[in-house]
Amino acid sequence: MIISVSRRTDIPAFYADWFYNRLRAGYVLVRNPMNLHSVSKVRLTADVVDAFVFWTKNPLPMARRLDELATYPYYFQFTLTGYGADIEPGVPDKRRVLLHGFKDLSARLGKKQVIWRYDPIFFSKKYTPEYHLVCFEVLAAELHNSTERCVISFMDSYRNTKRNAQQLDAVDTGREELYDFAGQLAKIAAKYGIKLQTCAESMDLTALGITPSACIDKALLEDIGSFKLDVKKDANQRAECCCAASIDIGAYNTCPGGCLYCYANYNAPLVQTNIAAHDKTSPLLFGTLTAQDVVTERKMKSCKIMANSLF
Repeated sequence: MIISVSRRTDIPAFYADWFYNRLRAGYVLVRNPMNLHSVSKVRLTADVVDAFVFWTKNPLPMARRLDELATYPYYFQFTLTGYGADIEPGVPDKRRVLLHGFKDLSARLGKKQVIWRYDPIFFSKKYTPEYHLVCFEVLAAELHNSTERCVISFMDSYRNTKRNAQQLDAVDTGREELYDFAGQLAKIAAKYGIKLQTCAESMDLTALGITPSACIDKALLEDIGSFKLDVKKDANQRAECCCAASIDIGAYNTCPGGCLYCYANYNAPLVQTNIAAHDKTSPLLFGTLTAQDVVTERKMKSCKIMANSLF
């Protein structure tokens, strides 16, 4: 099984010690986002975990202990944008910290295991298309020797992001303008030898040389792990999503990063409560089990295709 770490919160940046504790323990408890009293026990042992996919804006806390991941295939999706602290208040300084962190991580793992994400993209009076193009080129020039591809997406009007619309000062942008903007990004990416892809976008940009990507990328994991996987498309994601099926071990309303465009933090008081309830020694990301909780062991098996399975 592929383990996603995580769509719901930035575990590498803020909960790395907890993750490594769970890795040593061999399991994690995950609350069902739709029914918090339904808790799954998810095994993290190498016999059932085929790979990890890490999502982060700051991998440095996790990167200090990568030797503990030596028996697992994995890669990082590293979000590095042009936004300032007004939009991404919990992100370290990009020029002094994160650019170096990206390059160091790539030097240790290889270019294909560190994917650059420049998303979500929205426009405002401050963050104009011209602003983004300048930032994208500056970052592309810095990162082209440290990654093979960049993933972009345009900010969706999730109910959760609408709550911050006034703070974002985001302006509506027509599809034609977005298409033209994507074409300019594609030219910059091509200039630096970076493959540009999209994440769950309904707009067809293939004529620009921009192809859809899978954030949980079966082909990439097969390449990294030197095996084949029998895994289907994730039926629980949006129709435009190309991801392979995975188990996410994060939790909504737990990320201290505070990015204003984030869909995963949608209840500010609850975010603070959950962060305060985090214990790095607990099997749960936040809080403790209660008498109302029902814990069920998740049925898991490796999805690797063994050579002798053909006969």
